[in-house]
Amino acid sequence: MSVKFSTHLTQYISLDKGISSTKHVERNSTGPLFSFFPPDNCEGPLGAAVPPSAFESSTQLSESHAPRLARLNRREGSGGWAPQRTDRNRWLQVDLRDRVEVTGVATQGRHGSSDWVTSYQLMVSDTGRAWKRYRLEDGTFPGNSDADGVVLHKLPHPVRTRYLRFVPLTWNPSGWVGLRIEAYGCSYKSDVADFDGRSSLLYRFNQKSMSTVKDVISLRFKSQKGEGVLVHGEGQRGDYITLELHQGRLALHLNLDDAKLHSGSGHASVTLGSLLDDQHWHSVLIERFNKQVNFTLDRHTQHFRTRGDGDSLEVDYELSIGGIPLPGKPGTFLRKNFQGCMENLYYNGVNIIDLAKRRKPQIYSVGNVTFSCSEPQPVATTFLSSSSSFLSLTPEPRAESLSVHFQFRTWNRDGLLLFTQPGRGSEHLVLRLGGGQLQSILLPWRPVPSVFCLWFQGESVNDGLWHSVSLTTRDRRIFLALDSEPASAIDLGDQGEGCPPSSGSPGCRNPTSAFQGCLRLLSINNQPVDLFQVQQGLLGNYSDLQFDICGIRDRCLPNFCEHGGRCVQSWSTFHCDCSGTGYSGPTCHNSIYEPSCEAYRQAGSSSGFFSIDPDGSGPLKPTLVYCNMTEDKVWTVVSHNSTEPVHVRGSTLQRPHVMRFNYSASPEQLRALVATSEQCQQEVVYRCRKSRLFNTWDWSPLSWWVDSSGEKHTYWGGVLPGVQQCSCSLDENCIDMNYFCNCDADREANDTGVLSYKDHLPVREITIGDTNRTGSEAIYRIGPLHCYGDRFLWNAASFYQESSYLHFPTFQAELSADISFYFKTTAPSGVFLENMGVKDFFRMELSSPSTVAFTFDVGNGPVVLAAKSHVPLNDKQWHYVRAERHVKGASLQVDQLPLRYAEAPADGHLRLQLSSQLFVGGTASRQRGFLGCIRALTMNGITLDLEERAKMTPGVSSMCPGHCTGHGSLCHNRGRCIESNNGYACDCTHSAYGGPHCKTEVSISFERGSSLTYTFQEPFSVMHNRSTQSFPAYPDSSKSRENVGFSFQTSQSPAMLLVTTTFHSQYMAIILAHNGSLQIWYHLNKEKRPDVFTPLPVTLADGLLHSVRIHREGRDIHIQDINQKYTLSSDTELNTIKALTLGKVTGTMAVDEEVLQAASQGFVGCLSSVQFNHVAPLKAALLNRGSSLVSMRGRLVESTCGSSADMTTSHSLSDSEKSDRGKEPLTNAVQSDSAVIAGVIAAVVFITLCMAAVMIRFLYQHRQARMAEPIKEKNHRHGLETAYRTELDLQNAVRDSRKEYYI
Repeated sequence: MSVKFSTHLTQYISLDKGISSTKHVERNSTGPLFSFFPPDNCEGPLGAAVPPSAFESSTQLSESHAPRLARLNRREGSGGWAPQRTDRNRWLQVDLRDRVEVTGVATQGRHGSSDWVTSYQLMVSDTGRAWKRYRLEDGTFPGNSDADGVVLHKLPHPVRTRYLRFVPLTWNPSGWVGLRIEAYGCSYKSDVADFDGRSSLLYRFNQKSMSTVKDVISLRFKSQKGEGVLVHGEGQRGDYITLELHQGRLALHLNLDDAKLHSGSGHASVTLGSLLDDQHWHSVLIERFNKQVNFTLDRHTQHFRTRGDGDSLEVDYELSIGGIPLPGKPGTFLRKNFQGCMENLYYNGVNIIDLAKRRKPQIYSVGNVTFSCSEPQPVATTFLSSSSSFLSLTPEPRAESLSVHFQFRTWNRDGLLLFTQPGRGSEHLVLRLGGGQLQSILLPWRPVPSVFCLWFQGESVNDGLWHSVSLTTRDRRIFLALDSEPASAIDLGDQGEGCPPSSGSPGCRNPTSAFQGCLRLLSINNQPVDLFQVQQGLLGNYSDLQFDICGIRDRCLPNFCEHGGRCVQSWSTFHCDCSGTGYSGPTCHNSIYEPSCEAYRQAGSSSGFFSIDPDGSGPLKPTLVYCNMTEDKVWTVVSHNSTEPVHVRGSTLQRPHVMRFNYSASPEQLRALVATSEQCQQEVVYRCRKSRLFNTWDWSPLSWWVDSSGEKHTYWGGVLPGVQQCSCSLDENCIDMNYFCNCDADREANDTGVLSYKDHLPVREITIGDTNRTGSEAIYRIGPLHCYGDRFLWNAASFYQESSYLHFPTFQAELSADISFYFKTTAPSGVFLENMGVKDFFRMELSSPSTVAFTFDVGNGPVVLAAKSHVPLNDKQWHYVRAERHVKGASLQVDQLPLRYAEAPADGHLRLQLSSQLFVGGTASRQRGFLGCIRALTMNGITLDLEERAKMTPGVSSMCPGHCTGHGSLCHNRGRCIESNNGYACDCTHSAYGGPHCKTEVSISFERGSSLTYTFQEPFSVMHNRSTQSFPAYPDSSKSRENVGFSFQTSQSPAMLLVTTTFHSQYMAIILAHNGSLQIWYHLNKEKRPDVFTPLPVTLADGLLHSVRIHREGRDIHIQDINQKYTLSSDTELNTIKALTLGKVTGTMAVDEEVLQAASQGFVGCLSSVQFNHVAPLKAALLNRGSSLVSMRGRLVESTCGSSADMTTSHSLSDSEKSDRGKEPLTNAVQSDSAVIAGVIAAVVFITLCMAAVMIRFLYQHRQARMAEPIKEKNHRHGLETAYRTELDLQNAVRDSRKEYYI
């Protein structure tokens, strides 16, 4: 029978008799396949050729259960090995008599019994000491399910070893441990050299210098020292290559540039691995071709390019192996030589160790290099548990003296290292780790506040490296030394002075966590402690220890932190520090930025600079753009390095003028932006004088531009690709219709136009080639790239048959996946998405009318996350769903429902292996299909084109019916569009505005002493944006965010506009200072001074209406109206918000003096449309009078100050910055009105005079004079009415064209 097992790299077969060979192919290998994989025929049984004495065990139940009976398929004795039932450290091992290549292992239970092992660990060793666990990426080896079936595991990466040890972990609960084993593989050629730390080999070239454009270096090494040079070569011009160990990591330093010409510019350094001083073999491969380098360590490959101009490596005379014999050479990074063994060292196909063994003249030996590997391996012990591991030893009694020496290594910041009584007194000495520092604490048997503390301030010792500790007590003094530092002393005769102050330190409390890590070279009173005697129960006592192995592992290799997140680990887990990356979540997978300007508009933001991330969790970094949010469109504007007009003279086709444009976004980011936009355009301003665009003789181009992919184009603004014309040709208004462009008429002209074929945008380069004649000149300016719309935000499909679905290629999401979409339906259930593997799968579905379920299995058993709503979700309204799965766990978010989260099991399966097609809206079985609409389906940053796929699928149609499927223009300012039977309605609950479209401003007038306080119903976290969800395990890894917007009108200063306080003594305040200037205060850390920003130094207490829009993301604060950006000293979130107050603050409040003065003065004036994230306190006060959430003091009156500003003017901060210029449009408007009125009056006077002349001709002069005055009066009254109507129309036009701000 088959056994489900962890990683896709491992195969497992269950057989009744014998072993059938199965060829293994790795599907996920990276880098070259050199020395990591054996030949195809390396599958022979290895245990069959060794004698019975090669099998050993920890214990045996009886002679008939001896280890020699543990061969596969053997039935002698009791049919296999079984240990004693009292054995705490059970193991069975085999000595293969020589180092061989092992490619597979197989197990059986004990014949004819109920004894078999269901899971086990595999250990390897070259000497039978200092074991190393063979780690599978996804966990331990599954064992058997019966006594006689054989389970074979093809190893994902072969291992070269002599000893194999099988450590049973679990067994048949109805029986006991029973085991028969076999190993498979083959022999291999091994050339070994041993370096003692003072020796090296020099490989000398046949010529003076060796210059190469291609290099291949491969070797295997093992060492117990973390420092040392393995390979070094250099040239006189400054080239060098150095491979070295540094702090247990492998570093490659490479320089291909001439140091005399380019000092330091070509140096490149790459570091791989850690814990490489473990005295176990590690494989290295370096491949270089020109500047491209592949650097591989134990199957982990780093690809990089060298810097500088050089692409060849020039090495003079020799290549040094194992060290640098002469100090002071350039390119030397470490003085220490390598100490350890190297195997099969090849340099460009030359076996250097083989040449050295055969004493060839190309090899010169320095010091003592031997050709067999010595094994100086100290015995290490692993402390497995942070709660129960200990080693208890009783030293020989001595008078007033004790000495303890040992080495340790760990990742944990805290843990107890030593607890002892240093003398005959009652004091006890505690040696521990606290916050990564070594601390020595002397305390009485019953601790009191007065104790002795000795803290080693310096480098942290929880770095995974070996550290030496020496503790000596003598003559009532304690001496403590760490590594090579001088010893520090504590005098037991002194009085205790308490613990040294340290922010956040645990003080001198007795530690509660045990040490978790490795320990070796333990000696007490200068006598080495035999840990094997401890293991056998002959010495001391212990719990939860593993002997003869250091089980430390690097959980940051491979690094599962994405997007440049920093991996921080402990003994049992890791977490990712996402600071400064622009991403959040346990693995830094989620972008904290919206994908487009359209999405920011949907979130309620107004025009300003924003960081957008078009591919979301994809590989592209966010980019800063300007979002211009007009009434009908949202424009994304990307600028470049040349914004001013450029004058060109003297250019020819042979020596043309060439300008290259560098945009504020990378080419990849621009391609992503253009691809996701509905439309893009770029203005090309081109004015010419005797400068043609085309040769009028043969129509060959004299000027052209280059697009984003490097393709040359000769069409100009307003014309589609493929036509060598300008816009005037299509409009048929060229100044000379014999030509297709105005400039080709060879006179002063203009061919300005807009390029709008987005696949060719943006313009990367322009070439001008016809300005060398007398008086010839061209003036051009390439405008910024403008794009609008998000063509995927509303990309939707409607499913109207239960058996219908859309299918896409397999979802590639082995280690991390994020899925988001919107849906609406009236059906009670249905499957949104499904993708199956051989056994792994994931599925998202509406499992009931009110429940969305996310189900997946990566090999640890099915996991179900269900988000249940208190109201039905099949209400024909849009609902948002976001699911995420990564190596740390999984989460599910539906609308604003609580986040559902499940942690991944420790050391469980990691990879989600899918193989079938991705089904959207249904399943492969055509059952339980979804009926309704799905839109904006995004998976790992890629939005699937549902509309295009729906066009060719029966039972599915493009887009979704309904009034709310537009681009969000129906409801404004955070308003939510709700479908109804005969139309739609806008839900303005989360908007600071009201009215049918959430566009009516809500304003309140404050009198002296009045205030409005909104109390949050429960501790409120500001992390409500869907792209910044924090996870329970690491809440501080997400970016904090606030969106604040309001308008105000006052003549008072100082004044309190808005203050938000938390339960943790944090606050954010917006005030007017004594001089009337706006100030923004953030106090996020009570240990630090608050951050204070003054956007403008001018007074805003001028009786005019001013608008403020503030957007915070992490450390960054954007003042939208003036496009200013400030940086906070901390990215801490406002944690558990308590209340938000407008106006005067009563009661005590822990704020700074200037804020306190503004709070005591309060606010007198009008506040309008106040919004803090999703809270609108003014609306809450007006619509929920009597609510316990809103408390009001003093006189508050509903006002129209915000609405009346529409009829007059509203000032943003930028208006205040340029108040004089801000008044110019109003002056011009008045002048325009006066001109209209004067023109009307002049016309009336003219008509009156004409009529008077006619009447003079027919009437008497006296009568004419009496009749003229009423006529003038009547016509003058008519002229005033006309002028008044004109002014009203002008005011209406101003109101209609007023810019909307979405909060």
